[in-house]
Amino acid sequence: MLKIGLVIVFSICVGACSGGNGTKNGEPLLTYGKEAPSLEQSPEQLDLVIFGGTAGVGLQTVKLALARGHKVTSISRRPERMTLEHDNLNNVKGDFIKLDSYSSFIEGKDAIISAIGVDSSSEKITIYSEGMENVLNAIGPNSSTQVVTITGIGAGDSKGHGGFFYDRIVNPYMLKEDYADKTRQEALLRSSQSRWTIVRPGFLTDDASEARYRVLFDMDGVLSGDISRADVSHFLLAVVEQGTYINDTVFLSN
Repeated sequence: MLKIGLVIVFSICVGACSGGNGTKNGEPLLTYGKEAPSLEQSPEQLDLVIFGGTAGVGLQTVKLALARGHKVTSISRRPERMTLEHDNLNNVKGDFIKLDSYSSFIEGKDAIISAIGVDSSSEKITIYSEGMENVLNAIGPNSSTQVVTITGIGAGDSKGHGGFFYDRIVNPYMLKEDYADKTRQEALLRSSQSRWTIVRPGFLTDDASEARYRVLFDMDGVLSGDISRADVSHFLLAVVEQGTYINDTVFLSN
């Protein structure tokens, strides 16, 4: 009964927590941070790995990467969920916390993007930190591979920037363990010698990409707004194509 109740609460929050633009000190984000980056018309082909590429932001990123001419290896626990077929797509089965299930697929890649997600749980979650530790160990220190991970509002110093309902109810009662491990994952990257980028999107929607979101580094005074999954994938592709935002933690929101 408790789980059913939490699902209902989460469903309510989808409407209550989203539906608008973010603010900083009560003002729209339009003049804060950086504008969304532009994508080049003819990018150099990259060889990418995307964990969690069969759904959500991961799937949007696979679609955009293929459309832009890149090679993509999608690694997921349920590759049969992949809805795409493409000559440049290698859709394989692998578990983020089991290095031997994917170690042969990540060597020498231009970038590794983690877009994995798990169901909310009251039990301790370790998949984000364990998986990232595996990836970092596999590529080794000082690797040229760019490692990009998606966390969100509630990780690290972004905690407390989602609004009353999200900060007081949803995050502590439904997502506490999820974001505790995402915070551990962020710490692992920051302490590593790799080329990493941490991306914290606002509340995710299924809207089309408009590339009008803001990119912020400082969470002081910020209240998260929405951003589409397609816009998050737009930022991820810009980051890996341009080799930018290296060793940066950024927040994305409309």
